[in-house]
Amino acid sequence: MTSTVPLSPRLPSPLQEVCDDRFGRRGLRLLLKRDDLIHPELIGNKWRKLVPNIEAAAGRPLVTFGGAYSNHLRATAAAGRLLGFPTVGVVRGQELADRPRNPSLARCAADGMRLHFVDRATYRRKTEPPVLAGILRAVGAEAAYVVPEGGSNAEAARGCRALGGELRGAADVVAVACGTGGTLAGLAAGLAPDQRALGVPVLRGGFLEAGVQALQERAFGARTGSWSLDERFHFGGYARTPPELEAFAQDFEARHGLPVERLYVAKLLYGLTVLAGEGAFSRGTTIAAVVTGRPFPSPPGGRESPDGP
Repeated sequence: MTSTVPLSPRLPSPLQEVCDDRFGRRGLRLLLKRDDLIHPELIGNKWRKLVPNIEAAAGRPLVTFGGAYSNHLRATAAAGRLLGFPTVGVVRGQELADRPRNPSLARCAADGMRLHFVDRATYRRKTEPPVLAGILRAVGAEAAYVVPEGGSNAEAARGCRALGGELRGAADVVAVACGTGGTLAGLAAGLAPDQRALGVPVLRGGFLEAGVQALQERAFGARTGSWSLDERFHFGGYARTPPELEAFAQDFEARHGLPVERLYVAKLLYGLTVLAGEGAFSRGTTIAAVVTGRPFPSPPGGRESPDGP
């Protein structure tokens, strides 16, 4: 992605092969697309999704949305600090005055983000024009540039198209974990015609296919590229990390010496391992898994709002 944002990203991000016998014995190659190394604070898909929106904002305050452990809020706050523009994070749920902020929100505030808490009923209606207008009035930012929850809009999808371009000719299947679908929408659009993208949703509900297609239609005019979803690996929903998933992530880290982010990347790698065991990929297939983030303190056993790939 070419950009006027002066943050010295590491692009294209590295492509790293890992030797894993669960893939190798079936004649498969596993590559990791290390988007987690693009920038130390605007990590992974956050760089690709945020930069086009920052440029579209043209210096205006940026208002966006997320849960109390939102990767997207943290990245937006960091971008505001690094580039010198004001940010407002609209957080789902009421702030409790008698409790300290969690590490995620504390970092947002330290980076200069103004946090505005709304009740869950209001948050669910945040895209309705009268409700959104009321939120913007409440934070004194009626002229702000608004980025949706998770950062997934047409600008973000177009920004993520470069991810597919970087992987042209490198793999047969490119897989990515999905929260709001923006990364998958752009990735699929950037791949070559003989490549396909696989999305692994981290939320349950079966709603994401329509969302990804809508993003592609807004960004590119039509459904674009070869892509599909496998809905089986959400482990009960967003931020659910049961013992089986935790054991898998620890084992992968021990095998390959790589940190595994639990909410997205662990579910992606687990899903690919299961698919390999099921014979879903023919011998000789090269699979690239997009590493979209690095570990960060996560909700203690609870669910949070999606904000991801």
